[in-house]
Amino acid sequence: MKTGAGGNPWLVLLAVSLGVIMVMLDGTVVGIANPSIQADLKASLSDLQWVTSGYLLALAVFLITAGKLGDLFGHKRVFLIGVGGFALSSVGIGFSAELADVIPGVTPVGALIGLRVLQGLFGALLQPAALALLRTAFPGEKLNQAMGAWGAIIGLSSAAGPIVGGVLVEQASWQTVFFINAPVGVVALIMGILLIKDNRAQTLARIDWLGVLLLSGAMFSLVWTIIKAPEWGWGDSTTLTFVAVFAVLIGAFIFWQSKARQPLVPLSLFRNASISIGTVLMMMVAFAMFGAMFFLGFFFQGVHRLSPLEAGLRMLPMSAGMIFASPLAGMALGRFGPRLTMAAGLLITASSMFLMSRLSIDASFIESGIPFLLLAFGMSPVFVGATEIIVGNAPVELTGVAGGVQQSAMQVGGSLGTAVLGAVMAAQISATLPGHLGPAAQAIPAAQLAGLEKAAAFGSAPPGLGQPIVDAVHNSFMDGMSVAFLVSTGIAVLTAALTLFVKAGRKSEGQPVHMG
Repeated sequence: MKTGAGGNPWLVLLAVSLGVIMVMLDGTVVGIANPSIQADLKASLSDLQWVTSGYLLALAVFLITAGKLGDLFGHKRVFLIGVGGFALSSVGIGFSAELADVIPGVTPVGALIGLRVLQGLFGALLQPAALALLRTAFPGEKLNQAMGAWGAIIGLSSAAGPIVGGVLVEQASWQTVFFINAPVGVVALIMGILLIKDNRAQTLARIDWLGVLLLSGAMFSLVWTIIKAPEWGWGDSTTLTFVAVFAVLIGAFIFWQSKARQPLVPLSLFRNASISIGTVLMMMVAFAMFGAMFFLGFFFQGVHRLSPLEAGLRMLPMSAGMIFASPLAGMALGRFGPRLTMAAGLLITASSMFLMSRLSIDASFIESGIPFLLLAFGMSPVFVGATEIIVGNAPVELTGVAGGVQQSAMQVGGSLGTAVLGAVMAAQISATLPGHLGPAAQAIPAAQLAGLEKAAAFGSAPPGLGQPIVDAVHNSFMDGMSVAFLVSTGIAVLTAALTLFVKAGRKSEGQPVHMG
């Protein structure tokens, strides 16, 4: 079989999959590692939110740029740089404490967050390049098979994340969750160098660096505001200043995109209502998924007092369910169309989130497993359908950009989900903890009460406290998690209404299927 990206396309698939497996694993193992990171590095809730949000934001704002860099310099070269950089930054994360000791003014948590951002940038380089290499490696009649195998590999790596993370954290340390990327990266580099031929777009594009800068600044300001506003106060001048900065930067970005010769995100894409709605749908389902994953680790390891491995097994129904739900979602979309299928998926997602809001402190495996499994079957139709709507409705010459928009929407939604639900949860804990403490709250100094509120956000209480106080901390955590999931329930129901206005993407004969 003659191909443009290597001799054997299935070996090319294996090579690029190894690179993307690193990215997928790091997206799911961090939730398991967070409690250990918090204890080891004395990280705050906002610190841990930035461990996740910094990574997701770097991915989000750089994906479209990374795709254009592949066009300019060759997808093989960009893919290999992404794999090597991702592996090296992963090793650096494992040595965050040691790096902080030799770099003046840098804390271990600061080093960790900075390297997670760098890791996200390299992850953004390799993802669009990997898909571009696959499209070149496989002839049109084999591309759907390749994408099916690609989806299965991604599903398996996502499902393995909590289990692998649980084993590594429990048997070794949280650092090994990141060290494991080094050998995977080395193998991916060797296979990539030997097996992949380079390919480059015929028409070179210029990089809209001003657009990259404006969009990056706008998203940073938005997420930083959401994370810090509970601490500053929503009406505080600092909060309002960051909101104003976001508004100015996003306005400037939109204006510049309408004037730039080769814009980062052509605004003409969003004149199509289905593309705009599909982007919102992708953001919302990622909002629910990443927001859920962030708190579940603390629920199982803090409140439930499960080991990291046991916590990973509790999450298995959600991640493993994606393996089976994704192909079924594709079949349903083909038979029933995007409106009905995606609306049903969002309503299933809402049902799952509502059941999560009802979880008790001593929830059994079955009680937590049912909503997690529902979540997998609810999210999959939206992920698959939104991708088809965004890319399928885009002009042929902008399908690559549309694919970047789809992936960016997913990462931004995940970052906002972590930030918004974190803010909601923190506010609810502050409101309910004194009530759970009862009359004893009057005798607790304000500073100690604030410390208990921070501890409650992790589902744990400082050592040496009486059982009534520990129970109060756990109950306030459950209150906060319940409200956060109720917010997600409402968002899923409202978003379901948007699916009534979308239409299936256009598929021209011989046009490859683009997947995110």
